[in-house]
Amino acid sequence: MKHIALHILQPFPPSCLNRDDVGAPKSAIFGGVTRARISSQCLKRAIRLLARENERERDAKLFAGSRTLRAEQDLAPFLDKLKVKPAEAVAHLVCESFLSKKAVVEPDNDGRETDNADDQSQSAETSTLLYFSPGEHEAIAQAIAKVQSSVLKKALQIPAEGDKVAQKEIQKAKKALQDAASKAARTFTRKDAADIAIFGRMVANDPTLNIEAAGLFSHAISTHACDNDLDFWTAVDDNKGPEEEAGAANMGHAEFNAACYYRYVALNLDLLFYQRNEDGKPSGNLCGLLKPEDKQLRQEIVRSFLRAVVLAVPTAKHTGMNANLPPEYVLGLVATGQPMQLVNAFESPIRANGQGWLKPSVDALESHFERFKKLFDLKPHIREEVRLSQETPLSQLIEKLVAHVE
Repeated sequence: MKHIALHILQPFPPSCLNRDDVGAPKSAIFGGVTRARISSQCLKRAIRLLARENERERDAKLFAGSRTLRAEQDLAPFLDKLKVKPAEAVAHLVCESFLSKKAVVEPDNDGRETDNADDQSQSAETSTLLYFSPGEHEAIAQAIAKVQSSVLKKALQIPAEGDKVAQKEIQKAKKALQDAASKAARTFTRKDAADIAIFGRMVANDPTLNIEAAGLFSHAISTHACDNDLDFWTAVDDNKGPEEEAGAANMGHAEFNAACYYRYVALNLDLLFYQRNEDGKPSGNLCGLLKPEDKQLRQEIVRSFLRAVVLAVPTAKHTGMNANLPPEYVLGLVATGQPMQLVNAFESPIRANGQGWLKPSVDALESHFERFKKLFDLKPHIREEVRLSQETPLSQLIEKLVAHVE
């Protein structure tokens, strides 16, 4: 397994980057002490959105996936363009067919549905997030447009109560639509869905559309023990007169912390591009980009992702506790074999000792990494080892890593 890995140390000032259900910064116990934590889900969304924003600035569409409850709103324009009518109703039916609770189900021998489907009202939302790219929506629309109009009409009908024959015919028509849409999405050569290929996709009612994520993410945790602090805040009424009783109009408290985080992200290049199945056929998530002339595109996908990984910061409470700070330490690796993170460098929590958290964290990470390389004979597997520095700024660091994308 060929992969690129980033090991990042990133201190943040007082902030609340990732909140739990009561609004407090998330935490975890590691090494017997409480650590500040940023969940991988939170980090992944920040990375995904920054990569998309960067690509839009370049007028590129490599990270164009949309994860939404309103997938039918993305699909309907493609159906309408191909004269599939009514586009909204057909899009709704197709999107619902991908879900478990509102799925197209086979009737049993008595003509009854084997699952309790919800009513067939045309909701504007699906019950579960769907994650598709514009290219996939277009491919699905083209497949639906090839389905006979009589089948489309039948699939949109609502059978009379007790009419088992009509129920079977309608279910058969719905199944035909589902199969056409599923096959189109499954066989689509992804060129605008690098984010889906990297972050993965699960479609509950159609496992053939599942995509194993090529990206590996860990929860970021503080290198040291960290407890939350309380910020007591007040809000003053601007229109309060001098004769009125002094005091705030509102008051409360908000939790925050300040910590130096260890972050780890890896990218499985084989799964992303080069992997082959048992028959020797390309089966990577972006295997449609394996032509020699696609090399620059492959490298641009990885370049955009790595840059977003380094620079993305969660946006929670960013207007009152802004924490838009880049990392202070980045170790980039290109290696083969099992990806390994270095979080155990901080299993024994770092102590500041008047030096802050960063320097002793860097020393601990470097020491642990050198020990790791010797213990597990990692040197033969490391193709590139590069650190962010004055001599190697971010752009050069990324280019050294991207050069290994063939």
